[in-house]
Amino acid sequence: MIKEPKQQEEVNVDEMINKLVANGHTALDALDSYNQEQIDHIVHQMAMAALDKHMELAQLAVEETGRGVVEDKAVKNIYASEYIWHSIKHDKTVGIIKDDKERQLITVAEPLGVIAGITPVTNPTSTTIFKSLIAVKTRNPIIFAFHPQAQKSSVAAAKILLDAAVKAGAPENIIQWIDAPSLEATTELINNDGVASVLATGGPGMVKAAYSTGKPALGVGPGNGPVYIEKTANIKRAVNDILLSKTFDNGMICASENSAVIEDSIYDETMAEFKAHNAFVVAKKDHKALRDAMFDPKRGGVKGPIPGMSAYNIAKLAGISVPKDTKILIAEINEVGKQELLSAEKLSPVLSVYRAKTQEKAFELCDALLHFGGLGHTAAIQSEDDDVILKFGIKMKASRVIVNTPSALGGIGNMYNEMIPSLTLGTGSWGKNSISHNVSSFDLINVKTIAKRRNNMQWVKLPRVYFEKTSVRYLEDMPNVKKVMIITGPSMVKYGYADIVINELKRRPNGNEMQYEIFSDIEPDPSTDTVERGLKQIREFEPDTIIALGGGSPLDAAKNMWLFYEHPESSFFGAKQKFLDIRKRTYKFGTANKAKFVAIPTTSGTGSEVTPFAVITDSKTHVKYPLADYALTPDVAIVDSQFIETVPKRTIAYSGLDVLSHATESYVSALASDYTRPWSLQAAKLVFDNLEASYNGDAHAKEEMHNASTLAGMAFGNAFLGINHSVAHKLGGEFNLAHGLCIAITYPHIVKYNSTEPQKFQAWPKYEYFRANKDYADLARYVGVQGNTDEELINGLIDKFVKLAHAVGVNLSLKGNGVKKADFDKAIENGLPALAYEDQCTTANPKEPLIDDLKQIMIDDFDGKGIETK
Repeated sequence: MIKEPKQQEEVNVDEMINKLVANGHTALDALDSYNQEQIDHIVHQMAMAALDKHMELAQLAVEETGRGVVEDKAVKNIYASEYIWHSIKHDKTVGIIKDDKERQLITVAEPLGVIAGITPVTNPTSTTIFKSLIAVKTRNPIIFAFHPQAQKSSVAAAKILLDAAVKAGAPENIIQWIDAPSLEATTELINNDGVASVLATGGPGMVKAAYSTGKPALGVGPGNGPVYIEKTANIKRAVNDILLSKTFDNGMICASENSAVIEDSIYDETMAEFKAHNAFVVAKKDHKALRDAMFDPKRGGVKGPIPGMSAYNIAKLAGISVPKDTKILIAEINEVGKQELLSAEKLSPVLSVYRAKTQEKAFELCDALLHFGGLGHTAAIQSEDDDVILKFGIKMKASRVIVNTPSALGGIGNMYNEMIPSLTLGTGSWGKNSISHNVSSFDLINVKTIAKRRNNMQWVKLPRVYFEKTSVRYLEDMPNVKKVMIITGPSMVKYGYADIVINELKRRPNGNEMQYEIFSDIEPDPSTDTVERGLKQIREFEPDTIIALGGGSPLDAAKNMWLFYEHPESSFFGAKQKFLDIRKRTYKFGTANKAKFVAIPTTSGTGSEVTPFAVITDSKTHVKYPLADYALTPDVAIVDSQFIETVPKRTIAYSGLDVLSHATESYVSALASDYTRPWSLQAAKLVFDNLEASYNGDAHAKEEMHNASTLAGMAFGNAFLGINHSVAHKLGGEFNLAHGLCIAITYPHIVKYNSTEPQKFQAWPKYEYFRANKDYADLARYVGVQGNTDEELINGLIDKFVKLAHAVGVNLSLKGNGVKKADFDKAIENGLPALAYEDQCTTANPKEPLIDDLKQIMIDDFDGKGIETK
């Protein structure tokens, strides 16, 4: 009676696995006829589909597992789509991949066969995305055995990938999974004769089982990585890096720093820096309580609930009272090994710290930590001494030696260094793995990599800019212009501004032969439907030049029409996708070859004439999307102040305050540089000096505001923006309010928020430590604010902004501009803050916001808390 159900269960499992494997072989046979172009198209569509659902999958993973941070899992999902696709998209993986004529060697790529994929509870959706992409890229069908505690979210990710793959032409069973997860089912899968290889990410037991199957297996070992903070280290950057790394998804990336070994001469200064950023040092008397709460004494590893738990909750579990904003817990210890379990891998925002009197002692401690559960994985060093860095890298038995970088993000590769991006990190023979590098190709050699931090290459990209009053006369001499499409709004035609452009075109030597058409049906906040209507006319006319005349709406709509005219195969779905690095974005447009694009702004606000941005509203969802691609940068910008002489006062106010936000956000942006900051400063000063006079009709002030708008556009077009725009985009779309008004309402709250100590640090290599408070203070000084401290200067900047807004008739609350409380509450509960987090502008903000932070900002925006409620 007891054995019969078990026997039946074994038969069912066996039948289920055999069916999955048989389906996999059917897909494998079909894939034999696919070429590289077909495979690349399929993988690209998979990456796009996963990217589109990155936030939804992140929320599912946290809801199901109770581990980690939604926002960080969202970044992991983007990384697994964007960085992995960018890394593998040009790899030749089908047929002949190398033909060496001189040596007569031809290299041919063949798939391994059906792959078994094992995924962890810690990174369920991102690992599923990563393994699916690299499997399909190499024409290997994959069958997943998901972690039982993450089955729902993992299946959701796999379904998204499978549906996209099949829609793009892949065989139906290219991605499969075990519907009823169990240890027995996983064991049957990895040992099935029809499975060619195992991709194993999980606990040591499962990885060991994968290697015991007698077939090629790519598994990864545990990590207990130390970081050595050497006496020459940049302490601010080192502490920033470690806090960023340990709080990213609450420390669940296995490459994160588990222990910090700090040299004696800088120990006190380093610890003081940790404490200044809300790290909590656990008293010696509480070490046992912390140890008992975190570790299973029999296994020696952390207890099940600990990975991904916040520092505050871990402390609460241990009965230790800490502030709620505590980022990490620090335990100062001096032993390594089973007698001190706090020295083991923690997979959480808990850091053990050692004081090393000498460099020799520091090396000894780091080596001991690696030998206590971290051999072959990752070690890190913070130092400015290249000789020490090299010596450390050679000495440590770690496959990744991460230099001056957050170890978690450095270890997975390509965000802070040039290592292969991956979510499966080999540990070599030291960690009983078959590979010692970041998994991306299939080989069995150990590779040690010493990876130094690098700053992302940046550049300044601008159109040719013609300015001063009557500079529109450039159109008379602009070369190779025969057929012109003018994109504008109805008021530009009504008040004769379109005629000014047409008259200049008629002055050309070929003026009598000049052909032109006008599309003027553009509404405020243009929609994708409007773009389609204009695009139809452009395609029928086939112009060689497109001239966009108007405010931000006509310019942005025209950019989209131009883009889709040049590349009809492009999609709005791809264009709207979020990215972390514009150079690596998953979806890119080609360069223009049919028509030149000329932008003539008639309001002083958007800066669209010099930026790669275009804000467009999805006609189906009514959500505003800030599209960004260098293909959207105009060829020529004509900044002619005669076009702004009759702008309505309300437009002057809203657009002018938008310019100030562009200047401010680009100045404090994580991507700001020595090239962009002067533009930001000058633009901000011009706004404070001229907006009120421009609003009251002063012609010279209007011209100065026009220049300010373009300068700010030049700045944010290269340094990008922040959450002032993320929030404003969503508020404007939801409540049908002018963009500049929403910007103004939000501006004071964003400055207050961004200038305070971040809970989440921004991940950008050039941004070495949090400095937004200093940047705001510097900006305040430049525009004439007086103050003795950063805090006084920042408050002064806010007061100066509020005074200016009121001077141009702007009420700084949603309530004061007609938004009803019931409608606002409904929008908040329906996910408006999450939409703001997903906005492209969020990625360059000087600190990474949490969704709850954005929610509170919106709540403050409603009644103008502290601004209109004084």
